Amino acid sequence: MSGRIDDYPHPTSPSVTAAMKGNRRVDTKPEVALRSHLHSKGLRFRKDHPIDVGRRKVRPDIVFTKKRVAVFVDGCFWHLCPEHGRVPGGKNSAYWETKLRRNSDRDRLDTQRLEDRGWRVVRVWEHEPLEAAAELVVIGLINRTGPSGSPARTDSGGGEA
Repeated sequence: MSGRIDDYPHPTSPSVTAAMKGNRRVDTKPEVALRSHLHSKGLRFRKDHPIDVGRRKVRPDIVFTKKRVAVFVDGCFWHLCPEHGRVPGGKNSAYWETKLRRNSDRDRLDTQRLEDRGWRVVRVWEHEPLEAAAELVVIGLINRTGPSGSPARTDSGGGEA
């Protein structure tokens, strides 16, 4: 798709329009819950902090700047969770297929760019239990001095504890 306004599909109903307008880029419920939990454990971080990765900036949901750890709380729909993500059917399915695949590709590229610059990347799905997601972040902080490994969802990295 060229990105022109003509490429955007027409909404299929007012309820779909309302639902899509209700989606937030920052401060989603899972993200706020994880931040609150980490903060209650004494961890301090920045939220939605831009990190320069060349020609663009990446904005992880939670950033431990001193330890160079970036945490993303990925939504199942928008990032094609293998367990819950799916491309909607219907007349706009081609648009959504392209859009959601592009999101997944960007996630992989952003993870690689951050790791190439010495950052540890932790990615958790919105459906992960709060304690499990927080544990991934803490493990990442503890293991910060080790190799970052692959960009798998269970990767974790160090932070400002």
